[in-house]
Amino acid sequence: MKKIILITGGQRSGKSITAERMALSLSPTPVYLATAHAWDDEFRQRIAKHQERRGACWTNIEEEKKLSKHLLYNKVVVVDCITLWCTNFFYDANHDTSTLPDVDKTLEELKAEFDKLTAQETTFIFVTNEIGSGGVSNNALQRRFTDLQGWMNQYVATKADEVYLMVSGIAVKIK
Repeated sequence: MKKIILITGGQRSGKSITAERMALSLSPTPVYLATAHAWDDEFRQRIAKHQERRGACWTNIEEEKKLSKHLLYNKVVVVDCITLWCTNFFYDANHDTSTLPDVDKTLEELKAEFDKLTAQETTFIFVTNEIGSGGVSNNALQRRFTDLQGWMNQYVATKADEVYLMVSGIAVKIK
């Protein structure tokens, strides 16, 4: 059965662990679709800790942008995370550092890829961050990314059957 679940919250709020537990409650063999780009050694260590936490029952797929190229029919899939996925698109759109990236164009690319991915008969559990909950940055590039992230979160939430906000390790059902 097709279903979309969104789990959002701040950094270290328990989003990924909650998504993993939810997936395991729905399937003995879930899929973990990781969108992270390993930028440096510290980030590689974070990725390794996430991988260690999951057991052999997980199918792990690493894909930075084109999530829809993976056939996931009738699976339970954790997509972790939308924030890093948006970062990958945003980074690619920002190669010309003399101008700011076109957020509208990048958002349309993300939406199109999301729609292709979620057209599959699959249960998707998306993890994302609420980066716009803090103050407004004095950096134009950061403001653009925060806009992109916020708009993508809103788009996914409108498509989601269920939405949870993580607060200090507690999942609060929003939708």
